[in-house]
Amino acid sequence: MEVEVTGIRKSYSKKTVLEDISFSVERGSCVGILGSNGSGKSTLLSILAGVRRADGGSFFYQGTDLLRRSGQIPKVLGYVPQGDPLMEELNAWDNLRLWHDRKTIQRELADGALGMLGIDSFLKTSVHRMSEGMKKRLSIGCAVASRPEILVLDEPSAALDLVCKESIYRYLEAYKAAGGIVLLTTHDVQDLELCNVCYVLKDGRLMPYRYDGDFHKLAEEL
Repeated sequence: MEVEVTGIRKSYSKKTVLEDISFSVERGSCVGILGSNGSGKSTLLSILAGVRRADGGSFFYQGTDLLRRSGQIPKVLGYVPQGDPLMEELNAWDNLRLWHDRKTIQRELADGALGMLGIDSFLKTSVHRMSEGMKKRLSIGCAVASRPEILVLDEPSAALDLVCKESIYRYLEAYKAAGGIVLLTTHDVQDLELCNVCYVLKDGRLMPYRYDGDFHKLAEEL
């Protein structure tokens, strides 16, 4: 396995949010994690991205425990949080320049993630004038322009229209086909089509789940 997550634990005061979270991911595949609001999905992803500290557990990638060598995380992992991480007063180009050099951006616009996400069509648009779909595509672009090997996405398609979803799905399928590893959380059953393996996070525990097209059954599971 390329990614091996074992025994992740997290509590706040006396409330256990994550308890013995373990799963693995192979190269070129996507793991989807479903759960109700407040189930701990965002907490789990932020731990894997190095934003929060776990109370215990490990996150191995190619033999290295990234939770103990957190300085390695930005080199191999791109993170797109649920909230908007962009600078509102800047345009798309200037936001990208906060993360990447000019040469990288131009390369990715010409023949890479930024072009595939359609960011070239709104490079000079200020973030405060963008649609939610533009913001999400730009957030993903900021995370992936350096071509990370792991991509962590917190509800990537939330509140987006079908055209924008299709653009993001097309990119993620290409990312997987190139050997990338995707971890995502979602409430959207459409996102499950991207996933090779699904889990439900409930009461702090992660349980395998196979979606069979029955939305009502899924709602009961959550």
